[in-house]
Amino acid sequence: MTDLNYGDPQPRWFGMKRPQPKIVLLAFLVMDVIVAGSLIAANMASGANPVQAGPAAQVQVKAGTGPLSPPARICGNAAVLGAGPSSAPAGAVSVPAGRNAGVDFSRAHTTYWFAPGVHTLARGQYTQIIPGHGSTYVGAPGAILDGRKDNLYAFGGSATGVTISYLTVRNFGGEGENQDQGVVNENSMPGWTIDHSTIKDNAGAGVMLGSHNTLIHDCIADNQQYGFNAYSTSGPVGLVLKNNEIAGNDTYNWEAHSPDCGCTGGGKFWDVKNAVIENNWIHDNHSVGLWADTNNRGFELKNNYISGNYDYGLIYEISYNAVIEQNTFVRNGLHNGPKSRGFPTSAIYISESGSDHRVKGNFNKTFLIAKNSFIDNWGGVILWENADRFCNSPANTSSGTCTLANPSVATIKSCNATNIKHQPYLGDCRWKTQNVLVEGNVFSFKPSNIGPSCTPANDCGFQGVFSEYGTYPNWSPYHKAVVEQQITYNQNNHFRANTYIGPWIFMVYEQGNVVNWSEWQGQPYRQDKGSTLSTANG
Repeated sequence: MTDLNYGDPQPRWFGMKRPQPKIVLLAFLVMDVIVAGSLIAANMASGANPVQAGPAAQVQVKAGTGPLSPPARICGNAAVLGAGPSSAPAGAVSVPAGRNAGVDFSRAHTTYWFAPGVHTLARGQYTQIIPGHGSTYVGAPGAILDGRKDNLYAFGGSATGVTISYLTVRNFGGEGENQDQGVVNENSMPGWTIDHSTIKDNAGAGVMLGSHNTLIHDCIADNQQYGFNAYSTSGPVGLVLKNNEIAGNDTYNWEAHSPDCGCTGGGKFWDVKNAVIENNWIHDNHSVGLWADTNNRGFELKNNYISGNYDYGLIYEISYNAVIEQNTFVRNGLHNGPKSRGFPTSAIYISESGSDHRVKGNFNKTFLIAKNSFIDNWGGVILWENADRFCNSPANTSSGTCTLANPSVATIKSCNATNIKHQPYLGDCRWKTQNVLVEGNVFSFKPSNIGPSCTPANDCGFQGVFSEYGTYPNWSPYHKAVVEQQITYNQNNHFRANTYIGPWIFMVYEQGNVVNWSEWQGQPYRQDKGSTLSTANG
């Protein structure tokens, strides 16, 4: 066992902490070569106070069944995006190309047909289309709505049930504008559908998502902050994102302009209940691919191809209840991984998240990461819990937010220095990485495919489940090794029946505690039962 001294972590990004080391002394670990074998799966129950899992029901699973290639090649695909009606549908309002300042777009339950060519609105930052309830805005082949970097928003207002189809929306907002705002559905209204459209080169987020919004067959690319941002004051419910290409977003590099903002990526979810994210290609975003941050729950992520994102492919943070299954992760974290020595950059990063049966909805027994394929990412799966982060802690950078497990009892006010030393506050005032099962995945990486910086000293090729020594604030009951003990031994977190190819290294119990394959599998950690490792590809 190699026990490293990394020092105290420092916060990065408002929704998460990525600890930074003071000292990094890593030695390359030589691992055993093991022939791949059989795979098993388990369905593990959780409770309010989870303990280590006992015998689990065994079922057959197939390892690493993520898509072999991107399932959604949308951007620039005329067959998908250019199939809008070539003439105005019956009863539709025909909108000619050119300046559309005189068009009344606000009629309810009306179809507006945009003719081929470039469409613009009147000048002015706040000039935008205010849709009517239940109306449809559809583009002919080649129809473009262009904000000329003058108008901030394309579609706003308070209408519900709006549909936007076969339309390109581009150039809304100037450089550095629209932070945390969106161009399409500016006010996150419910019931919107955006399909077969291109949303690109806009300031802020290309799309804001509210309750029962659907993105399907869209190209959402090269926007300055997010491709999409799922946020509303009451918390969005019932999102569907299918068959989209979400690429190259965060072109403004908001983390450089607003340090620690935690406000970038292909897409961000905040306080979303129930989301289906399926058959998307999320790639080459200049930050995180997908980021679920703060009290999200009931997420189903399947059959996505997540590749080439500069940072983590997927973050699931202080949230609950998800299944992440049959996805493919390729070459994520290669840009930012070498810059984050001391805390491994992974394809999937689970931060203070897991399943809790008291949070109603899907997947509230087992948080499942299964049957995914991982190829040449900077790292694999990291399960992390920040010992200093809980309701009412200064280290809770999602300030004003508390947990969902027992919301009538555990609140920002009640999780105070007096109460939190006692149950139920002691258990319910913190988000937990618990009931997580990482099973039936294939993890493959070859350092030479990644580059010369892919070394153990740069934290390349890590899996892990760990916390850090609690130190802050001084009234916290989670000081010292309390959370390290819980996440490692008592919160039902298991790697199992995975296939590893390459010189994988493991961080367990405490940040910086690095172990080899036999130590990872042996006492006291007992991880990856039924798993195999071959270093032949390394």
